[in-house]
Amino acid sequence: MIVQGKVFKYGNDIDTDVIIPARYLNVTDPKDLASHCMEDIDKNFINEVKDGDIMVALKNFGCGSSREHAPIAIKAAGISCVIAKSYARIFYRNAFNIGLPILECEEAADKIQAGDEVTVDFKNGTIKNITKNETYQAEPFPEFIEQIINADGLVNYVKNKLKK
Repeated sequence: MIVQGKVFKYGNDIDTDVIIPARYLNVTDPKDLASHCMEDIDKNFINEVKDGDIMVALKNFGCGSSREHAPIAIKAAGISCVIAKSYARIFYRNAFNIGLPILECEEAADKIQAGDEVTVDFKNGTIKNITKNETYQAEPFPEFIEQIINADGLVNYVKNKLKK
């Protein structure tokens, strides 16, 4: 699977309270969560993001609490992939559990800038910055993670397995 979109870029230690402020934790609808995604750090994000866009950050993305609201809000906002140098452990797991593709790639996180147009090939882990004509290499997903993402999350993956 290949995705392409405009980049929204953030720094180090973007915590889950910045991704989705705690005042919205009583919200369960993904689209309602998406409407508040990144609002405390980037007021224009939700008005500018388009389906397929890509989020890039530096180190320790998704630190803070263990709630799934953060990756749900990102995915529901239309982000097709997050690329960072590193992720908080629980965010990493929650992202795959809900079917949000995330990649670790230090070079891409350093070199890609806000507004760049980027494609990501999940099958081979290739990240292409169309704006700068550069290519970066991330680890491709193991097959079972790819299957979870393609099923739109762990719950759907398990349901599909149980039907067989």
